[in-house]
Amino acid sequence: MIVLIGFMGAGKTTVGHLLSERLGLPFTDSDLVIEQRSGRSVRQIFAEDGESAFRYLEHQVIAGLLDGPALVLALGGGAAEHPGTRDRLAAAEVVYLQVGYEQAMHRVGGDPGRPLLARPDLAATYQRRLPLYAGIATLTVSTDGRSPEAVSEDILARLAPEPAAKRPVRR
Repeated sequence: MIVLIGFMGAGKTTVGHLLSERLGLPFTDSDLVIEQRSGRSVRQIFAEDGESAFRYLEHQVIAGLLDGPALVLALGGGAAEHPGTRDRLAAAEVVYLQVGYEQAMHRVGGDPGRPLLARPDLAATYQRRLPLYAGIATLTVSTDGRSPEAVSEDILARLAPEPAAKRPVRR
């Protein structure tokens, strides 16, 4: 299982699909699963129930996905803010797709399906999440100015197991 984390606009869904194809694993976006199970859009859940209710539901969905079969899983940008989700991710292969704030806004600006874009404290939210992403990542890959294909190739190369001759002997 490979879990992709990072701020909105980092490329989690696009890179996730590419990794899925290369690895022969199914791809799942936690936000889409939440929408399917709740029968409402993420935007609607935020508007009707608030962010804390959404984060609770998101945690439940992610925990279930992590307990399931191997897949490439893209998490919503705020998933790392839930302590229980961070705890569950400690045992997973977590790839942090690092994106600069300006690049992220360029990629997602004006997307009506992203409720966080309306927050006046969006830049502060971005800054608050950076150490959370870095703290749970087993691999960090920059996406700024790079194609999704280059990012996915970088991930695959860095996740490839070392040849047996180069692995340290564990006693």
